[in-house]
Amino acid sequence: MQKNKFYKQALKGVLGFLVVSASWQAQAFTCPQLADVTLPPKCSSVDLESCNAAVQNIIPAAACAIFEVSPAANDATLVLRFTTLITNSWFDATAPYHPTAKGVYSDIARMPQPSDNSELNIALSYASHKVLSGLFPHLVPEWDNMLVELGLDPYNLSEDTTTPIGIGNYAGRKVLEGRANDGMNQLGNEGDQIYHRLPYADYTDFKPANTAYKLRFPSKWQPAVLMERPGVFRVQQFVTPQIALTTPYSYESPDEFTSPIPLKSKIWNYPSYVAQVNDVLNTSASLTDEQKMKAELFDMKIFSLGFAAVFASESQGLSLMDFIHYDFLTNMAAFDTAIAIWKEKRRHNSVRPFSAVRYIYKDELVTAWGGVGKGTVNDLPASQWTSYLPVADHPEYPSASASFCAAHAETSRLLLPQGDTLGYSVPAPAGSSQIEPGITPQADMYLHFPTWTSFEEDCGNSRVWAGVHFEPSVPAGQKIGREIANRAYQFYLSKVAGE
Repeated sequence: MQKNKFYKQALKGVLGFLVVSASWQAQAFTCPQLADVTLPPKCSSVDLESCNAAVQNIIPAAACAIFEVSPAANDATLVLRFTTLITNSWFDATAPYHPTAKGVYSDIARMPQPSDNSELNIALSYASHKVLSGLFPHLVPEWDNMLVELGLDPYNLSEDTTTPIGIGNYAGRKVLEGRANDGMNQLGNEGDQIYHRLPYADYTDFKPANTAYKLRFPSKWQPAVLMERPGVFRVQQFVTPQIALTTPYSYESPDEFTSPIPLKSKIWNYPSYVAQVNDVLNTSASLTDEQKMKAELFDMKIFSLGFAAVFASESQGLSLMDFIHYDFLTNMAAFDTAIAIWKEKRRHNSVRPFSAVRYIYKDELVTAWGGVGKGTVNDLPASQWTSYLPVADHPEYPSASASFCAAHAETSRLLLPQGDTLGYSVPAPAGSSQIEPGITPQADMYLHFPTWTSFEEDCGNSRVWAGVHFEPSVPAGQKIGREIANRAYQFYLSKVAGE
């Protein structure tokens, strides 16, 4: 798997803060994507009363598993499912230790409030072990070792809900069972698939209107042909369209959330269609280093959304219990947002910029970004134009990334003690780009996000800068993300209140 200096620096930005702020001795992590990244030390049996096993042990291990399943870690619906189930298990496993909370999938008798983090860390670690073993069964030895490093016995399967071990095992099992057949097809058994099961496979029989080789319907999504490695190519498939049928946490039906028809992407609205294509080309021709680096950061949801949340929780002094609540809320809100967004993506089935640019201008020469190290060129055949970022495996409208960032930012504004304040900076050293390694940026820079509002806005705009979305897709996604974030917050409050 390709290592990437920029993403390592992004991790160093947030996790370096954690090391310095807590006066921790750093550790190295061996996962290829996180190699050479300085992380806080893992919790051990001697510091369970004061450490945060969720951040120090579970998140790095889970991130490596996600990278293995999805090397680019930008298959957002899958990433969000993994992170939501993991954080759900933390919430349910620690709910008995809260004055009023009840789990989403378990209702365990109230326990005395702990005087330190020991019981919380033990419960959330066993719950994580159970969920991770269900999501990534081929990595069970890794999850066993995760408990051993904490001085815990991975073979203790007790579900005695008067002990933190039993609470964790029980809560984790209930979360896993509660989501196993929720419509996402985690087990590969949907559509009466008895044999040769394919986890997370589409059982809705989605078929694109266009082939990868002919754009018969210029308003509709066209699968791209992507290079897996030199000489090996693949045709895109709509990734997990069945998430639109998946059971949400915080609302009854995704039909409650809709987006306007993307009129500028309709070929019968020809002047607007052409104007929108021209906007894409103009943006491509004027890309700045900062825009490129922000586009790359937000393309990786673990490094942008995930670690911004870790930074905010640490910088604002959240307790372990508060962090668990915050991380579950943000992930759950984004997961519920994905359900509605994918329903809308399927409904609109809208064309991506790369198809529209090539359709309008064919082999005419245009001015745009010319590829790695080429900068802006004025003799690029439109048929060869491509976006700065690789295009994702789903229709264009509404923007999923914009919606997730909006949901994340809105829940943060609602829950965090400092509201909209973020103060997050990610270092982007010279030449650390994944797309243009050794070239971009030309000089060291920092990507600053003083507020959650600026984080949300830059995230949405980055998809336009990168050429993977038309501009109307961004506010359409943000609106749904904010609406669902508020629903998720109300759901969260109900669970904290013990309803």
